[in-house]
Amino acid sequence: MRLSDFKSNEYAHLIGGRDFEPVENNPMIGFRGASRYYHPNYREAFALECRAIRRARDEMGLTNIAVMVPFCRTPAEADKVLAEMAHHGLRRGARELRIWMMCEVPSNVILAEEFARRFDGFSIGSNDLTQLILGIDRDSDLLAPLFDERDAAVRRAIADVIARAHRSGASVGICGQAPSDHPDFAAFLVAQGIDSLSLNPDSFVTTLRAVAAAEATAQAAA
Repeated sequence: MRLSDFKSNEYAHLIGGRDFEPVENNPMIGFRGASRYYHPNYREAFALECRAIRRARDEMGLTNIAVMVPFCRTPAEADKVLAEMAHHGLRRGARELRIWMMCEVPSNVILAEEFARRFDGFSIGSNDLTQLILGIDRDSDLLAPLFDERDAAVRRAIADVIARAHRSGASVGICGQAPSDHPDFAAFLVAQGIDSLSLNPDSFVTTLRAVAAAEATAQAAA
């Protein structure tokens, strides 16, 4: 399960949210994800998240629940988040707890080995990764035609992080919209050796066919 990743403008729209949230010019790259969990303004709320996860795992017996940290910008930030989680009884490896991270910031790709030492796996967030590699605000209608997860720079970054994560012993999946929208992109991911894909229900059959064809091609070439 992914930990909370509301942006400040989204929290502000909740009842009472405006009393606590900062006003940011670009919340998409602002106070969100991992940076909240250890911050004095949010630590108490994050403690409640950890309590809920512990209850589900320890009291309800749902020990197959893994945790995913979103929008983690640096290895140092990862250390702070992991320490905060451990403080609340969620320590990586304890009772087989697996902790993954979202790969959605270019630094996650560049420092893949550093992050792989701290997490069990990566889940590529293709939407955020694309906007940050291409420098495109995906909330901008003016720039929407330029937003493309299949851009060569994005594909190269994804291929790179899959290869480097695997060499480091970490698994890699993807939870962005791209495989559902573009079967050819799903085939590309299979060719790179990705371990799992997240799909929208209405695209499952079409994408499954593309994945099967890509796997058959890979096996024939082996």
